[in-house]
Amino acid sequence: MDLPYLRAGSGPPLVLVHGYLGGSAQWHDQIDAFSTTHDVIAPALPGFGQAAHLPGPARIVDFADAVIGCLDQLGIGRFTLLGHSMGGMIVQDIAARHGARLKALVLYGTGPLGLMPDRFEPIETSMARLAAEGVPATADRISATWFRDGAAAPGYAVTRDIARLANPQAAQNALMAMRDWDGRATLAQIDMPCRILWGDQDRSYRWPQVQALWSGISGSELAVIPGASHAVHMEKPALFNAMVRDFLHQS
Repeated sequence: MDLPYLRAGSGPPLVLVHGYLGGSAQWHDQIDAFSTTHDVIAPALPGFGQAAHLPGPARIVDFADAVIGCLDQLGIGRFTLLGHSMGGMIVQDIAARHGARLKALVLYGTGPLGLMPDRFEPIETSMARLAAEGVPATADRISATWFRDGAAAPGYAVTRDIARLANPQAAQNALMAMRDWDGRATLAQIDMPCRILWGDQDRSYRWPQVQALWSGISGSELAVIPGASHAVHMEKPALFNAMVRDFLHQS
């Protein structure tokens, strides 16, 4: 699958994978920050953002294969991989199946279980409301949960506008993909340097999910960012970027 992407910089490849209702454009601050030292590649997942014209998969493994296919087309061999939210599930699958290609892994605002216990609302509720209310209303509502200050947060409007681009089939399929995915059994296969980033007020992925990653991936590091919710990279970009830069320097 030929995915559109944003790309800037030169140096070791750093691949950024967005989450549900996301898109390449959400990484604007990170592309600016890391393109001075890295070849930053931010693909749009099929059905979302710049790739909204593509059909959306209903399995996490198919999203992962689309990302790998994009990197293969670009001739990328080894790379550092960062995944956010549903993108964190996707990169866990990539790390488990293509570990030899990864220099390092960042798991951000994510967990090993797609059902997301204690999420702000159950996945099935999100599916029903999406079918009844449509993508724009769902984008507006869910995007607000990703920020500590909700719709009043400075990054909300940008995130909402990106979320509204999703095609309805892809938005529904991605919820099914998350619901049906469980990566806990493969955590032990992830053996590259790994840092876990989490905002302490995240309403999508609660502490037990983060703790499961931290305890399940041998040698992984945990960085908790205070006073931030699910979209830390937009709420506190300077602190988020510093956490990532420190890890990239170490690894």
